[in-house]
Amino acid sequence: MTSKRKDDDDQYQASYDVGSFPKDFGYAPFDGETEGSIDPLAGEQKPRILLMGLRRSGKSSIQKVVFHKMSPNETLFLESTNKIIKDDISNSSFVQFQIWDFPGQIDFFDPTFDSDMIFGGCGALVFVIDAQDDYMEALNKLHLTVTKAYKVNQAIKFEVFIHKVDGLSDDCKMETQRDIHTRANDDLADSGCDQIHLSFHLTSIYDHSIFEAFSKVVQKLIPQLPTLENLLNILISNSAIEKAFLFDVVSKIYIATDSSPVDMQSYELCCDMIDVVIDVSCIYGLREDLEAAAFDNQSSSLIKLNNGTILYLREVNKFLALVCILREDNFDRQGVIDYNFLCFRKAIQQVFELRNKALTTANINNHSTPSINLNETVNAPTVSQSGTMGQNGTVVNAQNFAQNRIFL
Repeated sequence: MTSKRKDDDDQYQASYDVGSFPKDFGYAPFDGETEGSIDPLAGEQKPRILLMGLRRSGKSSIQKVVFHKMSPNETLFLESTNKIIKDDISNSSFVQFQIWDFPGQIDFFDPTFDSDMIFGGCGALVFVIDAQDDYMEALNKLHLTVTKAYKVNQAIKFEVFIHKVDGLSDDCKMETQRDIHTRANDDLADSGCDQIHLSFHLTSIYDHSIFEAFSKVVQKLIPQLPTLENLLNILISNSAIEKAFLFDVVSKIYIATDSSPVDMQSYELCCDMIDVVIDVSCIYGLREDLEAAAFDNQSSSLIKLNNGTILYLREVNKFLALVCILREDNFDRQGVIDYNFLCFRKAIQQVFELRNKALTTANINNHSTPSINLNETVNAPTVSQSGTMGQNGTVVNAQNFAQNRIFL
């Protein structure tokens, strides 16, 4: 692995400090220095991901391993959850939400249980089923949970984690998933709730399957996902890159990737590369000023594998990194790849800025009742599913970015 410093990055310092990986590589309160403005979601209710399931199904272990970097072996000593635990996940970019870990013995018919408050602001509900245990009771609880939540909020994304599959054979994994999928959907159809869609994932904290599953959950909560995917498609098509991931470095969740299918082995390689970069940076990258980050905004990492594959990492902002997989033969155009990356990072910067402006405007409108101004109404930035609305009223998407920046 080698490290390179790019003077071309300096042009972005004036208007946008892209920051660096934190030394402890953990989520921390936003200090306002990374993106030049106060977090628009500060003080507001962020989208919530609810972790539900029976006792000892592995809910707390998932949260600790994915978002708090706990070793899977250490989760054996976690106590059973007996109250709702709220965890704020915020990195001042796209990954901003809360995780609520619910105790397994929660009673929806308890008069103190406020369904409207719990499910009203929920973005996704993750129900964890222990695949190594008798899951009939879990299926009954799943049916009760999703039907109760759907009555309150029809926009909730329902995700079922068939968990602890590391102890099962491949055939048993497939059979268990098929059985749970069939029984859960049959229960919904029998109760007249067949319009509820459930997504199923095979997961384990002892491999990367839990990170990939949570990646798919988080992606559904990002309105800018189509824009990010289009930007990655443009980048790889003009840089001879085989696969590209946009990672949240702390959790190793990828918030976007290009349109080509995700290969689990490639994803695992990228996760391992992030671990290597973090470890080496913390050991050898510390400066005399201990407050300075070991991995700064001009750093990159390059790993060459024996099979002629190259892993190339470039930092996008304080908590996001782009990890690319390409053939060694195509890396002779590294200058083109680096230039295209700068274009890509500038486009990501604009998506950040437009998103923050839209959220700030929405917060102002929610907290005040100003007189109607036609110009303000037309120019107010809003976020749409297909792109991000600019201040001039035009949709800013990947194609607009590509026209403004030349991808070689």
